[in-house]
Amino acid sequence: MRDSFVGPFTIIKLIGKNAVEVKLTEEFSRKHPVFPVSLVKPCFQKEEDKFPSRKKNPTRNSGSGGLPWTCEENYQGQEDQT
Repeated sequence: MRDSFVGPFTIIKLIGKNAVEVKLTEEFSRKHPVFPVSLVKPCFQKEEDKFPSRKKNPTRNSGSGGLPWTCEENYQGQEDQT
C-alpha cells in the first residue's frame, strides 16, 4: 500500500490560484513538478507547530512526587468496568 502523502517538498512558486510548483527530489525527478493545491498540505516538524494554541498536558510535579489529580476525581460516579 502506498503512502497518501510524500515529501516534504519546497514550494517554488504559486501558479495561479489553484496550482503550485514544487522542487522535487531525485527520486521523483521524472514526475511533473506542478500539483493542484488540493493535493498539497502543510508539513509540521513538531506537534507544537501544528497546534500552537493547544495546552500542554499536565506533567508530574516532581517536588511532591504526586500527580495533580486523582482517579476518584476524574471518574467519580462511574462504575468499575473490570
